Amino acid sequence: MGNVWMYAPDSGYVSGQSLVGFTVEAADGVIGHVDRQQDQPGMQHLVVDTGVWVFGRSVLIPAGAVTAIDTQAQTVKVAANREEVKAAPRFATDSDTADHDYLSKVGDHYLALRP
Repeated sequence: MGNVWMYAPDSGYVSGQSLVGFTVEAADGVIGHVDRQQDQPGMQHLVVDTGVWVFGRSVLIPAGAVTAIDTQAQTVKVAANREEVKAAPRFATDSDTADHDYLSKVGDHYLALRP
């Protein structure tokens, strides 16, 4: 997967592209919509509003977990399935994105999902 905090070259991501509002699809169904994104090199990630699916909470998805972006359909596909996304370390507030320990746990979670 390379760096979990950067989009893969074949993901379809274009630098500076806004993904806010795009539908996020796991391997087995929709998980929510992009609420906000971080584009800082080496720290790229999406904050996804899961709606009622995970009790109205948001999840943080590292850019490296994104497998495809379709700007026409406004969808972002991620490699994980819904249970794997749900099992990721819980995202509480934006201050979590400055917590290196939290980010390490999230990164490790998504790296462990790779074959």
